[in-house]
Amino acid sequence: MQKIVNQYRLSGEEWPARSKDIAAWAIRNNLWELHPSAAISKCAEDISRAMREEYMTDSRGRRVRVKHSATVQRNGKQLVLWDDLRTASRAHMKLSFQQRRQQIVGDCKQLKMDVDSYNERHPSIEPLQMVFDFTKDLAEIEAAA
Repeated sequence: MQKIVNQYRLSGEEWPARSKDIAAWAIRNNLWELHPSAAISKCAEDISRAMREEYMTDSRGRRVRVKHSATVQRNGKQLVLWDDLRTASRAHMKLSFQQRRQQIVGDCKQLKMDVDSYNERHPSIEPLQMVFDFTKDLAEIEAAA
């Protein structure tokens, strides 16, 4: 990559330069190309993001996510499989919901460690308190809907 930068500078292009400008020049001059596997990975990331962001309104007026992922082991490999809420098997949805719940637990664990660390670093002020029982929060959200 440093060789490409040096070639860019020697070519008489504008300097100082943005890395995007150097990259565009390198691609135009066939000095760099995206490996097909990197293109596939980027496309897969974009598709996953789009599936995560697809919502619909169900028959009771709730805004719900349409596509759901579940991580599974197949032939010794870890795969993330996506399915549609409207057609997915119970097994897929159960696994997906369990895994999403574990992600929430992980986020709560990290938040607790962050709050505990902050409180320990500031012993002279009233400690911040976090409530990890979301029952009231969920009830309020449902009541407002």
